[in-house]
Amino acid sequence: MDLAQEEPAGDGEMEELVRVSTAKIPNGENHLQRTHFPGMVRKKAYIFDGLGNYYNKEWDLAEGSGQEFCWYHVELPKGKQKLSQSAQYLIDVLCPPLKLQDILSLVSNGPFCGHVDGALVFRVNSPGPPSSNFTFRLAARVTKNSVITISLGRVPRLGFSPVGQSLLSEIPSIESPSYHRGERNEGSGIVIREHVLEFLLTMNHSEEADNPVPKSVSNLVVHIIDTHMDHLQDVVTKLEMELDSVELELDRGGFALKKEMLDDRRFPKMHLNLQRLLQVIAHGEQVFPRVKEKCSSKHWFASEDIGSLEELIGRLRRLKENVGFLANRVTAIQASLDSWQSEQINRKLYYLSFLSIIFLPLSVITGVFGMNVGGVPWTVQKDPALKDGFRNVMGLCLAMLLLVLLCFIFPALYSRLTAWLRRRSLKRTWSHNRRSFLKRTIGLQERGGYLRI
Repeated sequence: MDLAQEEPAGDGEMEELVRVSTAKIPNGENHLQRTHFPGMVRKKAYIFDGLGNYYNKEWDLAEGSGQEFCWYHVELPKGKQKLSQSAQYLIDVLCPPLKLQDILSLVSNGPFCGHVDGALVFRVNSPGPPSSNFTFRLAARVTKNSVITISLGRVPRLGFSPVGQSLLSEIPSIESPSYHRGERNEGSGIVIREHVLEFLLTMNHSEEADNPVPKSVSNLVVHIIDTHMDHLQDVVTKLEMELDSVELELDRGGFALKKEMLDDRRFPKMHLNLQRLLQVIAHGEQVFPRVKEKCSSKHWFASEDIGSLEELIGRLRRLKENVGFLANRVTAIQASLDSWQSEQINRKLYYLSFLSIIFLPLSVITGVFGMNVGGVPWTVQKDPALKDGFRNVMGLCLAMLLLVLLCFIFPALYSRLTAWLRRRSLKRTWSHNRRSFLKRTIGLQERGGYLRI
């Protein structure tokens, strides 16, 4: 009887068992039993006093009180991990107090803006591979006294650092053989290497030490979206510089460089990266206006920050137009390379046709003298019954040749004939009208009258 009553539990029963067993475990014990991933994510925690000052704090995910507010930032690694692995990283560092629905709303792909468990959550996560430089993921959970953000990789100028540690505030000096890296001499500034200058030229913003410290949560939200926009602008600027250098190389390069670019599929890959970038910008166009709309109903969100969000939305639209221009340039360059490749193929076909023209008469001669018929010249065939075979075959070949030529020439002859007949009829009509006009004119001149028009 006992064995007959034991049946496999269904999906609903298994979920109920998991829920009951999990409820029996205290929160502290359940958190300790989870698998941790030390060192897999970077964490930053700040507390702001609302007066323009900030301090580093421990990672306790507590909210501020009064004018104070806290900011917790998680930086996911740019690797080949799955989305579920990223969710486990966030569960490890954000739970508790966050719940599973909070984690899913922050880590999922695609655009989103809405309220989850009383907090405003928005994300602009592109679904590309995490290891790509054109995959952007930024999510935020905003409450009155705390902000939690998640990004994929490092976002430039997102954090804060003490004033005076910025490289941009230094007096630069030209590199010389006597200088060492980072060395200062009397009466001179710090030496900036060439590769550092190339990196700084792609930046459209200042460094972390130059960031204004937010005095409210609304200032911090604007700062987060602004740094995301700067990150996108940096990537677009780098693409523009790379495209300019490639165009110069194509103008100076020859056959080998163009063949290498076609073999490497460099421009189709660049076009694919631009499409991914356009997808990220399209997500921002969907999310950020909704963020502005929802934040405008919050009493703790400043009105001037609403205007700042509107300016960032307009900047995003202009950035989308710029990326569209880059995509058109890439398409034009790829079209020119395809045209060059077609010219190379046509040139090779021309050489092949020239060789066929040379060898075609030889093949005709060998074919003619290789026929197994009688009467072939310069042979020893003397049979009277076969003496007309060669002449008959040549007559048949000539008839076929005339037929083929007639098929090709007939349309041209027909068009020329119809054009000649048309011109002849026009001349005849014009001459008749001219004679009749002259007769009427002479008659009017003799009578001294006027010509009716």
